[in-house]
Amino acid sequence: MNFRRQAGLSKSLILKGMQCPKALYLTKNPPDFEFPPDPARDARFQAGSDVGIIAQGLFPGGVEVPYEGLSIPKQVEKTRQLIDQGINVIYEASFDFNGIFVKADILVRRDGMWEIHEVKMSTSVKEVNLDDVAIQHYVLSRCGLSVSRAFLVHIDNSYVRRGELDVHRLFASVDITDEVLKRQAALPAIIARLREDLQKGEPDIDIGPHCSDPYECDFIPWCWRHIPKDSIFSLRGRGIDKFAWYRQGTIRIEDLPLDALNGAQRFQAETTLNRQDVVEPDKIREFLDSLWYPLCHLDFETFDTPVPPFDGTRPYQKIPFQYSLHIQSSAGAEPEHCEYLVERGRDPRRELAERLLAEIPEEACVLTYNQAFEKGVLRGLAETFPDLADALNVRIDNIRDLMVPFKKRHVYRWQMRGSYSIKEVLPALVPDLTYKGLSIGEGGMAMLAYHEMCRTDDLFRLAEIRENLLEYCRLDTLAMVRILGALEGMVKKS
Repeated sequence: MNFRRQAGLSKSLILKGMQCPKALYLTKNPPDFEFPPDPARDARFQAGSDVGIIAQGLFPGGVEVPYEGLSIPKQVEKTRQLIDQGINVIYEASFDFNGIFVKADILVRRDGMWEIHEVKMSTSVKEVNLDDVAIQHYVLSRCGLSVSRAFLVHIDNSYVRRGELDVHRLFASVDITDEVLKRQAALPAIIARLREDLQKGEPDIDIGPHCSDPYECDFIPWCWRHIPKDSIFSLRGRGIDKFAWYRQGTIRIEDLPLDALNGAQRFQAETTLNRQDVVEPDKIREFLDSLWYPLCHLDFETFDTPVPPFDGTRPYQKIPFQYSLHIQSSAGAEPEHCEYLVERGRDPRRELAERLLAEIPEEACVLTYNQAFEKGVLRGLAETFPDLADALNVRIDNIRDLMVPFKKRHVYRWQMRGSYSIKEVLPALVPDLTYKGLSIGEGGMAMLAYHEMCRTDDLFRLAEIRENLLEYCRLDTLAMVRILGALEGMVKKS
């Protein structure tokens, strides 16, 4: 067996270079630039690691080659020793050929040959996964292993947990051997080209669709720093081919022919360029007339995870763990605030549903921002708890959507830049109320905070996270109260 080590590349670096050679170069030669933190990326990495460990249960009794505490040569040596000792299942098996380092999630010896089982937390096989396993096959086979088959192990999102986690139902395994073998012939040239590019210096590669395909590149803040705020890329929706215009030298909205835009994008462009607002009092009044009191402003926060945490849940199911309510008894009344945040480690659904039903009067109008989300959460609770379904369905029937007048452009501020997200609407209509300065500023961050809350053993940090979550969710419904007040003020002025 050949386990040679030279300075060079890894599987992840090759994949990065296949997406964009400039990204590979910048990874090896970081620019002097302060990149914003990316907690979501870190959370994905942690979740992927956790899924990989659980998948080891598909082939129990194996031996792991640790990453922490061992140098790359030591990892490679440890793998060689396990193979020579006759170990048939190796987790994180490590190999190095010609300066290319790879770790195989699960390596299984069967009938004297080896199977690669690559674990992903996605719910299907993606094209980039085939390249991933192809690189592993390339290195392992050149290190002297006879690789018989290659599998992509991914999450089966049809699995519903009942009791103890069933690892064999959580995962689906797809034989991708043929696709992996098809890629072998091209790999030496690809690797040689990437190494050559690294020697030449930073590649002259402009931005393009490759910046986010198949993954969003870490270097977008660096490579896109020349793009102004009101650029063609700030236009919402599909419409024009933005990169085609960019390649022609058109970057700013003001340089784009308006006739090239669809209706929605032209509206955004014209209102942005002219600093123009739109208010249709009659349409706003029609929306306000569809509401009634008591009025309950409702917002949920949810989490999802590839591994279903509770009975009756599926992978990536949205599970509500928090809500905020601002309840107004009459128009213009000072709202009463109610809130719920689960204690960590507990299934929140039953308690949350019962608390919500106790706090929202049966006859109340329930106001949300993007009703599809809140309705989806409530329908999920109704399916899970049939004894609560009738009461929950009454609240669902009473839901109205504060997004409607903004989505329909009955109210538009040019500062919203084509968006009707509450994060854009609030500063445009209620500039004295802001999400800026909050430790948690949007739903994705709230989900990350929930996961951290469940992991931490630091009681001070736990209390801090809980307060941050409550503050954020409370602001979401207070924002709705203030936006509704702004709409009512527009009607009074008309």
